[in-house]
Amino acid sequence: MAEGNLIQYAVEDGIARVVLADAARMNALSIDLQRELLAALDKVRADVSVRAVLMSATGKAFCVGADLASLGKAAPGETVGGQTERMMRALTNPIVQQIHDLPVPVVCAVQGPVAGAGVGLALAADVVVAARSAYFYLPFMPKLGLVPDAGSTWFTTRLLGKARATALALLGDRLGAEQAESWGLIASCVADDQLDDKALDMARRLAALPALGVQEIRRAFDAAQNNGLAAQLDHEARRQHELIDRDTFQEGVKAFFEKRPPRFPSR
Repeated sequence: MAEGNLIQYAVEDGIARVVLADAARMNALSIDLQRELLAALDKVRADVSVRAVLMSATGKAFCVGADLASLGKAAPGETVGGQTERMMRALTNPIVQQIHDLPVPVVCAVQGPVAGAGVGLALAADVVVAARSAYFYLPFMPKLGLVPDAGSTWFTTRLLGKARATALALLGDRLGAEQAESWGLIASCVADDQLDDKALDMARRLAALPALGVQEIRRAFDAAQNNGLAAQLDHEARRQHELIDRDTFQEGVKAFFEKRPPRFPSR
């Protein structure tokens, strides 16, 4: 695995592994780490051999959020708040958007604390699998007088509902991995020693999907968030019209009758 200072990146068998590797600082989102992470995501987008992404982290924590040690050092003529907004618009927000919009499915494997902006970073993935030791923590308001960021308000509201999302943000309670699975925040909770194997297995399964498959699924479920039943039925009919006329569907039908797994092309 090729290593940067703070992000490790490698591609094998169509799976890009993106690893937060600043374990000494519990993978806090320093400016340098974010720059390296954004560069790694650009590599994923540009490499058509990549069919899935597995995002994970070294050490005892997935990510503890913002690098608070770097705050309070604004440039001359700029407030700390102004500097923070500029950094979010240049790095944090594009990272979350990139993960959410990548043309391939993303699995995120988390352990230990998933805190602050780390929550948004993890939930931007398509599938989140957590070690039993993991917990999700939004300390923004009760500890710092801030609102959750990195998309945390958007993801938690859609996954948990407004009542639970608001309570987590206001109270700052830790949501353990098992409860997060029960509430529907994440896809799976596993024993700590099974995290790597389970996440890699998920990534391999997702890598076998048709090209554009994850984008179609994202669009369908995003539409379902806002559509009434009639509008969603219309959406499904229009997408089936186009997708059934593609070679991908023909390969799926052929594989079904030949009793073998389908062989879908990559991007």
